Formats: sequence, structure tokens, C-alpha cells
Amino acid sequence: MSDWFMYFIIFWAIVMLIAMGIGGFFMFRKFLKIMPMGDGKSKLDWQNYWVERSRHMWTDEAKEFLAVLVSPVPTPFRDIASHSIAARIGQVAIESGATEVTKEHCIEGYIRATPKRDYKSLISFLNKKQIDYSRYEHLINK
Repeated sequence: MSDWFMYFIIFWAIVMLIAMGIGGFFMFRKFLKIMPMGDGKSKLDWQNYWVERSRHMWTDEAKEFLAVLVSPVPTPFRDIASHSIAARIGQVAIESGATEVTKEHCIEGYIRATPKRDYKSLISFLNKKQIDYSRYEHLINK
């Protein structure tokens, strides 16, 4: 076997190990989401609960605004992101005693659903879209 072919095989072995590691990481994260918490329900169960409980509260305007909020998420992950953000928005709307989901609920739920590590891009996105989030800056500055 020539040297270049051996290096080619080693290169592809390393690429395959890296790809399997990345895939395994995301599969493990998904596995952790379906593990039951202390109350017997998983994070996924709670998301489905809040989405189903608030389904009747969503107006067309709120759905369009949710689509705007999840627009920076890459297309392959957009459905999953919109489901988890919609669950948080529904939770916020129900806990506030509202009869329908408003833009304010969407903004607060979007901020609450966003991980702290992504707040910098969240703020730049909200500023770019000229969305007023001043009422919820206390959530970002925690």
C-alpha cells in the first residue's frame, strides 16, 4: 500500500469518528429530554402539555410573530425550536390568565425559552427586527 492511500484512510477514519461523536452528542441530548424528571414527566412531555393546553389561544397574528421569532434558527431545526418556544409562550400566556396569546406573551416566552448563552444573538435579533423588549430586560440581565 502506498503512503498516500494510508493517509487517506486515516483521514477518513478521523472524519468518521468526529461525525459519530457529533451525532452521538445530539442523540444523547435528545435522550436526556425524554428522561422523566422528579415529577414523572419529561421536558418533552411538559412541552407537549403546554402546547396542547394553549392551542386554542393562538391567533393568526401570534402564529406569524412566532414564525418571525424562529426565523434565525436554521431550517432543519426550526420545527423543533418553534415547538419548544411555543410551549414556553403558551405557559406564559396561561400563567398570566390571558384568553389569547399576544405579542407581549411571545416576546416574554421567546426570551424565557432562549438559553442564556444565546442572549447576545437574541438581543441583536430583537434590535434588528425593531422589537421592543424593554419590559423584559430584567429576564435577560439575570
